[in-house]
Amino acid sequence: LDYKIGNSLPFLDVQLTNNDGILSTSVYHKPSAEPYVTPFISDHPRHVFSNITKTSIERATRYSSKFEAFNYERRYIKLMLLYNG
Repeated sequence: LDYKIGNSLPFLDVQLTNNDGILSTSVYHKPSAEPYVTPFISDHPRHVFSNITKTSIERATRYSSKFEAFNYERRYIKLMLLYNG
């Protein structure tokens, strides 16, 4: 359980932020979770890897209330996929 006082609140997979009365949302990444996915050289079926990419982009689209938040998440996904090979 994370205790924090401020203008933002993580709720499930969404980061809720209050900026002077304007509510904005973005994707929340848990600090305890590793930013890795299944390596592309693993023996998993090929559809697993396309599902990871598709689901990550859909999540970014649904949870980002601002275009800047979406672009940040898109860059995060790109780096995560590059890191995993």
